[in-house]
Amino acid sequence: MGQYVAPLRDMQFVLHELLNVEAELKQLPAYAEVDADIINQILEEGGKFTSQVLFPLNHSGDREGCHHDKETKTVTTPKGFKEAYQQYVEAGWAALSCDPEYGGQGLPLTVNNSFYEMLNSANQAWTMYPGLSHGAYECIHAHGTDEQKSLYLPKLISGEWTGTMCLTEPHCGTDLGLLRTKAEPQEDGTYKITGAKIFISAGEHDMSQNIVHLVLARLPGAPEGSKGISLFIVPKFLPNADGSNGARNPIFCGAIEEKMGIHGNSTCQMNLDGATGWLIGGPHKGLQAMFVFMNAARLGVGMQGLGLTEIAYQNALVYARDRLQMRSLSGPKAPEKPADPIIVHPDVRRMLLTAKAYAEGGRAFCSYVALQLDKELNHPDEQVRKDCADEVALLTPIIKAFITDNAWTSTSECLQVYGGHGYISEWGMEQYVRDARINMIYEGTNTVQSLDLLGRKILMDNGNKLRKFGAKVQAFVEANGTDEKMSEFVTPLAELGDKVTKLTMEIGMKAFQNPDEVGAAAVPYLRVVGHMVYSYFFAQMAKIALEKEASGDTFYKAKLATIRFYFARLYPETAMLIRQARSGSANLLALEADLF
Repeated sequence: MGQYVAPLRDMQFVLHELLNVEAELKQLPAYAEVDADIINQILEEGGKFTSQVLFPLNHSGDREGCHHDKETKTVTTPKGFKEAYQQYVEAGWAALSCDPEYGGQGLPLTVNNSFYEMLNSANQAWTMYPGLSHGAYECIHAHGTDEQKSLYLPKLISGEWTGTMCLTEPHCGTDLGLLRTKAEPQEDGTYKITGAKIFISAGEHDMSQNIVHLVLARLPGAPEGSKGISLFIVPKFLPNADGSNGARNPIFCGAIEEKMGIHGNSTCQMNLDGATGWLIGGPHKGLQAMFVFMNAARLGVGMQGLGLTEIAYQNALVYARDRLQMRSLSGPKAPEKPADPIIVHPDVRRMLLTAKAYAEGGRAFCSYVALQLDKELNHPDEQVRKDCADEVALLTPIIKAFITDNAWTSTSECLQVYGGHGYISEWGMEQYVRDARINMIYEGTNTVQSLDLLGRKILMDNGNKLRKFGAKVQAFVEANGTDEKMSEFVTPLAELGDKVTKLTMEIGMKAFQNPDEVGAAAVPYLRVVGHMVYSYFFAQMAKIALEKEASGDTFYKAKLATIRFYFARLYPETAMLIRQARSGSANLLALEADLF
């Protein structure tokens, strides 16, 4: 069923040669002792765990799926999932980047980010269980009371308990202002929560001792819409004072969804029948508190897309080297064999290089944002923290949408490399396509991310965040613009930076007259900015590779070839996207709804 080998060499290139993380982390007192050796050792061990423990369960977990017992309202995960989780917990992986005050290892998010790429490559459905727990940890860490932190954080960090977020209801998805779940205050300071939630990933399972649900609900007399939403901690088992499990809380799984992919994860319909909950983050401030969880999840979903892109590429590459089909158009390349391996054919190369380029670009991008997060949370200079926070806010919707769009393209191209075998489940490739599709939908659809980027992060901000990132791009262009060897990378980067500036101004002017212009332009606009971000990182990587090409290390030769492919074959999409974004809303809205 294929293979997975953690791409340690490329990870090390990104972390140590591109981002120079050791020097960056030394500026942060919390991570001053973290060096390249420590990072490499952690990633090497992570590679072993993901390839040897998790990857073998991916295909079997997809085929078996989760089992729901209607009588007990419990869920059993696929064979081997629970045991793998115990290994994960015992090895301390759950605590990697968590606060030492509550039992965490206190390592940088940058390291945890690279580990999560491996987890998602090896087994996305399994990874969603601890992945959601990390989001719950972040939310309680940021907004919980001291008592809540002391009770819940050590259990989440140790992995003894897992977490979920319960947002969506049958009648409302992204528009959370419509939710109806109610929270009735009790004399003891708790709340009775009643309602129904759907699409709750890891909502019920047998992998941990308890499940901590973070539930959005309305207090009596709450304002209508999103301003009237509060957030509550609703555990599966009510915890005793010593942290042990007490009585069963009436929050139950009514069913698990029959879905297209991620079969190994229990996507649950959750029913709350007067379940006991505790307010977190203050009355009517649930969305502000939940956004910590949601933003962590959006970054995590981007990593899911990256992980699937990498694993699909690795296996398609192995297949292309082995599969014999036809002769090369320019003459036999393996004359001793009855046909040539399909990797000699130009379009097979195109498909492989598409996935390779999107994986390597995404890896650099995600690692960079993780480093900015570490600086936002830990840098001693307040202005640096603010600048990093602005940059993370700008780039988060791009990570979520651009990388998952690219993963859908990449997994589909890699399936195509297999021809008919790709469509057959035993080879495993069709699972990656199915799994990749959800990543474009949950945690805010990619259209919602596009609206967030253009409408909220750029236009409502008068372009300030975009200008600050653009200044970094411009500084790189000016520093390298006279280098003849760099012109093939710097020139398209500079041109796209100028085009993004002009396109942003044009859409902004149109939006003053007609807000629908934002909705019409947002999706292609995000992809244009995504390509600008990738071009920026690819140009930086090209500079490093050119300087080290003469070393004899073929890694740099391969890196340059991939970057040149990106600029020749993927970057040109921006011309079409810009025309789409500029075409306006009339071609979308002119036709009356009843004429469709």
